[in-house]
This record gives sequence, C-alpha cells and structure tokens, in this order.
Amino acid sequence: MLSDTSLPVVKATLPVVGENIGEIASRFYAHMFQEHPELLDGLFNRGNQADGRQQQALAGSVAAFAGFLVNDPTHLPDHLLSRISHKHVSLGLAPDQYQVVHDNLMWAIVDVLGDAVTPEVAAAWDEVYWLMANMLINKERGLYDAVRLGPETIWRTWRVAEKIQETDDVVSFVVERIDEREVKPSLPGQYVTIRMEMPDGVLQPRQYSLTQADDGRHRRFAVKRVRGDAAAGAPDGEMSTLLHDHVNVGDEVTLSAPFGDVVLEYTDRPLVLASAGIGITPMAGMLSHLVKSGSQRKVCFLHADDSPGSFALRNQVTADIATLPDAALNVWFLDADGGAADPTMHRGFMNVRDVELPSDAEYYLCGPVAFMQSVRSALIGLGVPARDIQYEVFGPDLWLADYQ
Repeated sequence: MLSDTSLPVVKATLPVVGENIGEIASRFYAHMFQEHPELLDGLFNRGNQADGRQQQALAGSVAAFAGFLVNDPTHLPDHLLSRISHKHVSLGLAPDQYQVVHDNLMWAIVDVLGDAVTPEVAAAWDEVYWLMANMLINKERGLYDAVRLGPETIWRTWRVAEKIQETDDVVSFVVERIDEREVKPSLPGQYVTIRMEMPDGVLQPRQYSLTQADDGRHRRFAVKRVRGDAAAGAPDGEMSTLLHDHVNVGDEVTLSAPFGDVVLEYTDRPLVLASAGIGITPMAGMLSHLVKSGSQRKVCFLHADDSPGSFALRNQVTADIATLPDAALNVWFLDADGGAADPTMHRGFMNVRDVELPSDAEYYLCGPVAFMQSVRSALIGLGVPARDIQYEVFGPDLWLADYQ
C-alpha cells in the first residue's frame, strides 16, 4: 500500500498523470534507448516499439496499477503483474534493470509535466514505481527459481529437425535438443522466446506458443509470416521473414525456457477453446496436452478463419479431437465453399450462439483482440462468469489493463 504521505499526492495527481501517461511512456522509451542503446539488442522487440504497442502497454499498466493503489489497494491487479512477469522472464530480464527503467521513467515524468512535479510529487510517484517494480521482481524471482534458471541461463540452443509448411503463411518448426542437460517440460498454453540475429547484426526476441506437448527431446512452434502494409508504412515482420525464408532443417536457434501465465488447468470441468487465425497455436498446444494425459474432459473447440485453406494446424487439431473421448470441433469461415451441408461449419464471423456450449465450462480464448473482445462479451452476455474466461494476447497486452 502507499504510505499515508504519498497516498493523497498520488490521488490528487493521478488524473493529470493518467491524461499524459501515453506521452510520458513515449518520451521514456526514446530517452532510455538513447541512453542505453544496448537494450534494443536482445531484450526489447523493436517492432513493438515502432508501432507504439509497447508504449501503450506500459502506459496502461502503470496507470492501472496506480489506480488500484488509490482506489482499491486490497485488490491489486495480480493478473496484470503475472502476465508482465512471465514476459519479462522469457526475455531474461534481470532485477538490476529496474533501476534503469526507474531513472528514465522519472526523467520522462518531469520532462512532460515540468514544474508540476514538485519534490513531493516526485517522491510519491517514485513510491508507486517501486511498489510495482518490487512486486514484479519478487514474482520473477519465483518464476526463475521454479525452473532452476536465471536471467543468463534461460537460453538454450536447439537444432531444427523439421520445417513444415502448414499454410501459405504459416510454418511449423520442430526443434530438438542438442545436449543432455535436463529440459523443463512446458505446460499447456505456454510459449518460448526465440532470439535471432537480424541482418543488421542486432539480436531480436519474439515469443511463439508451443503447439504440441513435449516429448522430452523436441519442441514445436508455428510462425505466421507477418506481411507489411506499404501504404501504411508498415514493413514485413523481420523475425517471421527470417524464420520463413532463411532458417532450415539443421540450423541452430536459441530459445528460452517455456513461460506464460495462461495455462490450462487440469480439472474435470468441461472445456471450451476458442481461437481465430494464428491464435490456434496455444489452443492446439492445450489440446495436445489433453491427448497426452489421456483426459476424459468434454472439449468444445471453436475456431474462426478466412477459409479452410488458411486454417493452420488443422490436421493436428482434427486428429486430436478424434482421439479424445468427448470432443467436438466447430469452425467459422468467411469463405466456406462447400461447407453448407456440414452443421459444424459456419459462415461468417464466430458466433458462440451458433453452438450449444457446455454448462459450467472453463473458457480459453486466443486471436486478434477485437475477436476476443467480441467472444468474451458474448459469453458474459450468456451468463458465463468472467473468472472462467482466460485469454492470450500475442505481443504487448493493450486490453488487460482496461478491464481489470
């Protein structure tokens, strides 16, 4: 909780800080990378910097945390902090780097708000920062300890054993370990970070969901080619282009240990997995774990895509559905030629009212944010408790802080 000294100051200044937090975040990152350009070499995703998503995510997280400190200090946003912590450890973030963030964030607050930042205001927001930072540091220490690794040892070299063209835009990579060191098994729904050297010599990280349960020697993930928009000035995705065009069987890649807070819980309750596009990847991973464990759960798998030809991992998912004793697949295609007679194939966007949902189910969502917002709203409208709906976002989570 905030101290009695800082609480009234933060409460009084929260509106103006909140109003300017986007600009503060933007100035913060620009200044930090100017002072510490090495942070863009292996730690920060410069694609997220270029399109502004990382700045928005930071702004929303800080504003949400400060709001809870002022308005509901007994219910801090643990889900928000957990999600951030998993991302941080998957990148090998070290505790001492929080001091670098602090110094540059406080600089940005003063730079944007000017004389309004009195010594009392600076001290109060300094307290906000370290309350949040220390909670994250403690969570991250626990995550590192759980896998018996640290910021410098989460990375491991793997060799590409298979490269599989799933669709025109999606490739699966199967990688195998090349030494006998113990491999911490992944949990259903987790991701790994891949760190690769770009053509300009800079290391860049990206997270990819694991699409199959581990067998002890191999891991599998799928990569969708990110196509740019020349008219909007958006380039092609540098990591996906590198992986699709230049990484082949026999090449070595560097992966982190698996992390991720959206993990399938092993219960007896019915399960609904809802995905769209490349959001199929963590859902396919969860389904694979269910098959491996011999699960008897009722599973309702819902997926939306442009067409049958763009449905990545379709063969794997349909085979796993057929293996489970009580599982069914329903799909929605914008282009569903020949599917009119199939009651499990629907036209248009996903509508959860098109299917009979099991009662007392747990729900997991993944796909574009607009898709997940629509499906989540529909489920809430049908009476599904919010606590039973989890979701995974690829990239910085711009949604979570909004509905905490």
